[in-house]
Amino acid sequence: MESTSTYPTAFTSDQKEYLAGFFTGVVQQRFRPFAGMTPEGLIANDSTSGAVNLAEAVEETYHGVPVSDLCREERWKAEENPLDIWEKLLAHADANRAPAAEDLFRFKFHGLFYVAPAQDSFMLRLRIPGGRLTSHQMRGLADMAERYGSGRADLTTRANMQIREFQPRDIVRVLNTVQSLGLTSRGTGADNIRNITASPTTGIDPSELLDVSPLAEGLHYYILNSRDMYELPRKFNVAFDSGGSISVLADTNDIGFQAVRVGGGRSVPAGIYFRVLLCGITGHCQFAEDTGLLILPEQAVAVAAAMIRVFIENGDRTDRKKARLKYLVDRWGVEKFIAETEKRLAFPLLRCSAEECDPRNPIDRAGHIGVHPQRQPDLHYIGISVPVGRLPVEQMRAVAAVADQFGTGEIRLTVWQNLLIPNVHSSRVSEAVEQLREAGLDCDAGAVLRGTVACTGNRGCRYAATDTKSHAVELANFLDARFQILQPVNLHVTGCPHSCAQHCIGDIGLLGTKVMGEEGYQVVIGGGADKDQGIARELISAISYSDLPPLLEQLFRTYVERRAGEESFLDFSRRHTIDELKSFLVLKEAATR
Repeated sequence: MESTSTYPTAFTSDQKEYLAGFFTGVVQQRFRPFAGMTPEGLIANDSTSGAVNLAEAVEETYHGVPVSDLCREERWKAEENPLDIWEKLLAHADANRAPAAEDLFRFKFHGLFYVAPAQDSFMLRLRIPGGRLTSHQMRGLADMAERYGSGRADLTTRANMQIREFQPRDIVRVLNTVQSLGLTSRGTGADNIRNITASPTTGIDPSELLDVSPLAEGLHYYILNSRDMYELPRKFNVAFDSGGSISVLADTNDIGFQAVRVGGGRSVPAGIYFRVLLCGITGHCQFAEDTGLLILPEQAVAVAAAMIRVFIENGDRTDRKKARLKYLVDRWGVEKFIAETEKRLAFPLLRCSAEECDPRNPIDRAGHIGVHPQRQPDLHYIGISVPVGRLPVEQMRAVAAVADQFGTGEIRLTVWQNLLIPNVHSSRVSEAVEQLREAGLDCDAGAVLRGTVACTGNRGCRYAATDTKSHAVELANFLDARFQILQPVNLHVTGCPHSCAQHCIGDIGLLGTKVMGEEGYQVVIGGGADKDQGIARELISAISYSDLPPLLEQLFRTYVERRAGEESFLDFSRRHTIDELKSFLVLKEAATR
């Protein structure tokens, strides 16, 4: 029987489209490609138990530290690298305006310090590796200081130079001038490796073990050409000590390389090495300590670079007060720090006790002033007294002229805020000294003045409580005029607890403070470095400056009357208790507190 119903043998195009959509929906309901996170932190493939927005976004970090945890200065560095602000420097110069706080900080990476309110202007700090200048550079800096700045330079306690009172409109001209002289100011402020110091008589000192000037220069150029060397958590100091007659105060640096001799029959081959000192930070009254390491001279720059990188990668970036190298080593211990350093070196580090090394050669505390023979026959260097480092442009040019006429055109700066002219022939020393004297520069100084250093003070620094430079010179001249003292006396005058003049290592140290609204000082006594290493003890908690000269006069008069033979002032002060020293003084109640 024939069926009356009709069934199509194929689907129409409309039917096919409908069925395709239908079955696709069915399949998607059965198999959905989902991945999300549950509140417990598990990854789910079911949208009913997990959600894609439950996973927290990873916070941006800077040197491994979450940005929200960074201190203010570290956030500024993370937001804009201070090395990449040339256009900003140009804009500020064009507008003749001072920077905002965050750029004030960044400008320091270029050696520019806006020092208001002490001075409504910029200070430029240079970078002079090992403290060595040419006469051409000295003249160029004098011209720059005269044209744009205050008309003088200030020599610093890092064998360096600062020039002040530049207006914002001139900062780019100043930076370009510095570069044209073959110098730089890059990285001389803020969180950077400061000027690399070296023994000022290295290469000419008859008693030194090693010429360390190539190492200071080598580390200087390594820093300039390694961008990551500008990413420190805080400032950093490095010094190279040649083992000679003038100190570079290596034990006050974050890293101090001290040349030593090892004789035969020891656990290491005989020769000249460096001992490595770590974590000097005299603002915190701590000297660098011997690590037990003994390294070859050719390894020193590499070891410094490795240690600095360990600090960069692991120093504290959340608390500025705990961001110096000292605090990393306090947290880890020296052995862990050395182990982390060795991971970054392609050679092993030797260990050797200090007892296996010969004692350091004697230090001449007056060797940076006066005429002294060099290791080269018939040549001398002349140490020029520059009280508290103030050097007017006329004297800068006079020094350059003497260096050219009587020496080899070389000038050296010291950590004692003075300078040397090397390579003067014996037959011409007197003539050179006379020409310096005619320019108002003395190659002699009293026992106190020759050892006097002072920070900038409140005439040029907003942190300082006192006029340190003027007070230091007045006190030194006051004491030298009254007492004939043979042995040097170091007077360190600093204006605030940052202690740029390292008051705690002075025979006498003065820390600026206010006393009943007047400028005054805390007085500490008996500090020293190197073989005389020791932190000064407090003698007077605070005394007004006007009452300080008679107090020091009493103290020195007692020293002159009661010293044992040729006992130094330092030894005299150390063999007495603080109570005994106070008993020598008549203190006014209103003057002290």
